[in-house]
Amino acid sequence: LMRVCLGALMFFSVPGLSLAGDDLKLGYLDMQKAIQATSEGKSARGELEKIFNSRKTDLKKVEDDLQTKQEDFKKKEMVLSDEVKARKQTELQQDFLKYQEQLQKSQMEIQKKEAELTKPIIDGLRKTIDEIAKTEKYTMILEKSQQGIVWAKSEIDITDKVVAEYEKTKKAKKAPTSDGDRGSDSNVGKETKK
Repeated sequence: LMRVCLGALMFFSVPGLSLAGDDLKLGYLDMQKAIQATSEGKSARGELEKIFNSRKTDLKKVEDDLQTKQEDFKKKEMVLSDEVKARKQTELQQDFLKYQEQLQKSQMEIQKKEAELTKPIIDGLRKTIDEIAKTEKYTMILEKSQQGIVWAKSEIDITDKVVAEYEKTKKAKKAPTSDGDRGSDSNVGKETKK
């Protein structure tokens, strides 16, 4: 609640911003939803799921091995000498620590890959948002999850508009030109010599 109040206070204290008339045009979008709705976002999600499932399978094998070792230790614990018991417990603890390190490393690698895959999408979406804001004369566009928006009319949600415009821009860049060249403008403005 404090965050929303501070956000509202900052919003209403912006110099030159008035609430009278049609001067104020607000919009908001859900950036995470926008990323996931793009074709590149869907592709990135599929790639991340493959990586995640592969790591999950590998980690499951290690986890099962640890569990088997622990169960085996518990079965034999009563007949082991104190020295052997202590050594086995130390080995189990070391194996568990290695497993935790492997799990943490895997999570960090997936987060790094996610950032790597989504950064170009976010950059492209930001350019699209900027173009829409200028073209349609928005005073402010807020990010739903970042700004603490608790409720807003769905009519000012521009998420779908941003995604559609982003996809249209991407398709236009990939579309072949009339001379068969794929989006290259290297011949634009050059005269043909005879």
